[in-house]
Amino acid sequence: MNVMLEFTASGSPKTIAAALEQCAVAQGNVSALVVPWESDRQTLSIAVTAVKGEGWAIEHTNLGTIRLTDLVGEQTRVAMSPAPPDHPETQKLAALFERFAQQVQKQFQASTHAGRE
Repeated sequence: MNVMLEFTASGSPKTIAAALEQCAVAQGNVSALVVPWESDRQTLSIAVTAVKGEGWAIEHTNLGTIRLTDLVGEQTRVAMSPAPPDHPETQKLAALFERFAQQVQKQFQASTHAGRE
C-alpha cells in the first residue's frame, strides 16, 4: 500500500473513524466507511469512495484507504493511501482523495495540538 499521508492524532481509532465519517458527510461527495473484514483489534481500515447519485442509483468509486492504528494512550496513527489508478477519471479522483486527505489532516492535527495546549 502506497502511503500518501501519515500523521498521529489524539483519540482512539474508533473515535477517529467516527469523526472521519462525519468529515466525509460534510464534504458531500465522499464517503468513508469502516471495512470490518479488513480490520483487526489494533487497526481499523476505512474505505474512502467518491459518491455519485441520481435518483435511486448510487455509484461508489474507490478513492483510497485510511488505516487507523492504535498507538495506545489515546493516540492513533492515521495512514492515507490512494487507490491504484484504474478509472477513466483517475486524475480527478486522485485530486478528490488528496483534498479529502488534506482536510482530514488539518482537522485532526489542529485538534491534536489544541488538546496539548
